[in-house]
Amino acid sequence: MARNLMISGGPLHDFDATTAVLAEVLAEEGVQSTVFDDPHAGLLALADGAGTWDLVTVNALRWQMGSDRHAPLRDRWAFTLSDGEAEIIDGYVRGGGSLLACHGASICFDGDPRWAACIGATWNWDRSSHPPQGLAVISPTVLGRSHPITAGIAEFTTVDEIYGFLDHQSGLEALLTSAHGGRDHPVLWARTVGRGRVVTDVLGHDAAAMVHPEHRVILRRAARWLTAVDEPTRAERHPVGDPTP
Repeated sequence: MARNLMISGGPLHDFDATTAVLAEVLAEEGVQSTVFDDPHAGLLALADGAGTWDLVTVNALRWQMGSDRHAPLRDRWAFTLSDGEAEIIDGYVRGGGSLLACHGASICFDGDPRWAACIGATWNWDRSSHPPQGLAVISPTVLGRSHPITAGIAEFTTVDEIYGFLDHQSGLEALLTSAHGGRDHPVLWARTVGRGRVVTDVLGHDAAAMVHPEHRVILRRAARWLTAVDEPTRAERHPVGDPTP
């Protein structure tokens, strides 16, 4: 069974519920999750367990919360990613690890450039936005019609919170998109970073959205794609902390 280190928790979302159903979905693909509500503890476990984690999942909303409007949340939820912690996650992915970044992960860690380079897009507080949770049409792209995660998935409708106007890394190719603010925005993409694989899925605001039938299939396929053992095998991959591309 593959081992998944999952970082969970944060304000404005029911992460207990979404993490529970996400762990259930991943378990259907033979992925067993260990959940950390404290990102510091999770990243320490990642560093200490070099070579033992097949997947890291971030289903969380943790950042420094510098604006006045987030002041009431700071005491409980403010989080600052240290330079060493950024190197841990960057080294894990580039050394051959697999990362699943869910929904609020694009807001996590204040857009640290190493985190942004891993997940492909991050929240920009000056221009990123989302409409209220509501009906959304999710459409496959040309690439999405042939990728193993989304092949055969037709356009579908869900009730979710669609993030848009993120800061995207160059060359990012969406598998699924949804419209918001007069344009289509990527809501799911898969990429290689160094020797690692990353899937970023900005859907899944609540438990119902997480296990919407099409979304459930997509998450299961993402788990399969992320934990597939290719050459070199995991035993031959670089350990955590080795940033070799």
